[in-house]
Amino acid sequence: MVYIAVGICLLACVAAAISMGFSTGKAVDAVARQPEASGKINAIMLLGFALTESCAIYGFVTGLIMLFTKG
Repeated sequence: MVYIAVGICLLACVAAAISMGFSTGKAVDAVARQPEASGKINAIMLLGFALTESCAIYGFVTGLIMLFTKG
């Protein structure tokens, strides 16, 4: 049962990877349309990546805690 819970926790990592891929694609499209706004687009994209990656790290750490403590 613990392994199923760990798998559910790791879904946060999968969701983060998918959303980062989508946002990178959208950022490339936006820079292709307006190259002069690339600095702003990169800054906003990196902020979004940081927030998304923190969610993935929380899920990963929670999964590791559950795996190694096996209450």
